Amino acid sequence: MSLLGGVIKKAIDFNGFISSEPNPYKAQKKVLMQLLKKARLTAFGMHHKFGSILKSDNPVAAFQQNVPVFDYDTLYEQWWHYLLKGHQNITWPGGQDYFALSSGTTSNKKYIPVTKDMIASIKKAGMQQVLSLKNFDLSNDFFDKDILMLGSSTHLIELEDHYEGEISGISAANIPGWFHKFYKPGIEIASIENWDEKVRRIAEEAPKWDVGSISGIPSWVELMLKEIIAHNNLETIHDIWPNLHVYTSGGVAFEPYRKSMEKLLARPLIYIDTYLASEGYLATQKRPDTNSMALIVNNGIFFEFVPFEEENIDDDGRVKQGVKVLTLEQAEENKEYVLLISTVSGAWRYMIGDTVIITDKERSEIRISGRTKHYLNVVGEQLSVQKMNMAIEKLEEAFDLEINEFTASTVFKDEQFVMKFIVGTDKEIDTARAAEVVDTELCNNNKNYQVARTKALKKLEVEAVPVERFYSWSEEFKKLGGQAKIPRVMKEEEFWDFRNYVLEKQPVGQ
Repeated sequence: MSLLGGVIKKAIDFNGFISSEPNPYKAQKKVLMQLLKKARLTAFGMHHKFGSILKSDNPVAAFQQNVPVFDYDTLYEQWWHYLLKGHQNITWPGGQDYFALSSGTTSNKKYIPVTKDMIASIKKAGMQQVLSLKNFDLSNDFFDKDILMLGSSTHLIELEDHYEGEISGISAANIPGWFHKFYKPGIEIASIENWDEKVRRIAEEAPKWDVGSISGIPSWVELMLKEIIAHNNLETIHDIWPNLHVYTSGGVAFEPYRKSMEKLLARPLIYIDTYLASEGYLATQKRPDTNSMALIVNNGIFFEFVPFEEENIDDDGRVKQGVKVLTLEQAEENKEYVLLISTVSGAWRYMIGDTVIITDKERSEIRISGRTKHYLNVVGEQLSVQKMNMAIEKLEEAFDLEINEFTASTVFKDEQFVMKFIVGTDKEIDTARAAEVVDTELCNNNKNYQVARTKALKKLEVEAVPVERFYSWSEEFKKLGGQAKIPRVMKEEEFWDFRNYVLEKQPVGQ
């Protein structure tokens, strides 16, 4: 039995015993008051009268009345661009040490401020995740094993007064000193920017490690595991890491990847979802009998919820000004919302771009259901990614195959509107029948889509390509590995460019 692992496990059990989950509504109000108080003398706080809001009888309502809703572009154009020029006390006290770079789907390139307070918040959220491991029935030995974190390069871009990099790289560059004993692949390999070189080095070093848990975006973790298995001539990853028990996913839903991932394992793992975005560590799964994540309600982030309905969203996928916005206490379970956050990095009523469903209000648990721009509504079809995922799952069942990646768009083709899906699979399929399966499932689960199919939306088409073409496109036009995500929905012009690229090779089933 590991002595160190026993000490860590006892510490986790003890902390979990003496600490209790906060009342989410009281915790959220306290967080907002702390945010307003600390930022009241910033340029943003002075402009939006934070001092008066703090004195009001209902600070939450006053905050919502005085501060507009922002998306990234608006907040950057009005406020955050000053930070890149070296100005201080703009939206949060002090200057700026880090900017998280993102090539997300709500803007071509983002520079998200990451303050010292946010780094502290991310560390605290990480400890909440560690403490929650007491709920997952892990042995003492687990807590003495290596932790493999597959993320962006820790080699940050150094400018005159700040550093730039992806949030996973910034977080890894700021891990506590005691954690270096467990952290793999280590700072040297983690700093490699080239994805192929990084994975090659990981595959070479893998036999030297005793990995107990892995974290990272599912698609890139799967590619890494395949490379390790191939390089070391293994049957499964457990041949080299027999003590691997936990996989911590982040950034996207894990469920679509489960089937293909488990082919690389000798046995299933404990799967834990987390919600670490460029803007902060928002939620983590705290118990094994759910696939939902608990919002971290007492850690420098205030959450708001906008009903994800057509009248609340403009044509660019942005929340309209003046619509009704709900607090966590006011929101309802099993309804889809656009998530807004205000944070210790100086994001205020910020539309992060994700849609969520509250699955358990008492526990503040949510599931990410999609993106505001991963939402098709060209001819009234009003399709969220959640509904598309359900249709793709039905397609997997019907053809007994795995589809880890797909992209969809509603396009104008041959004088009519057509919804097109491109799916990534290495198995030949009857694409005409596949289209019928997807179309039927969408009709059954979305009345707006069903109505659209009787009017302007004339048909649905499916094309299949090897999944590697998705990753090749990502490597060439976005970035392979790290926090890079492949869009589920594209606008028509971008979709045709994407389609032309992935169809350079003969598509499967054609």
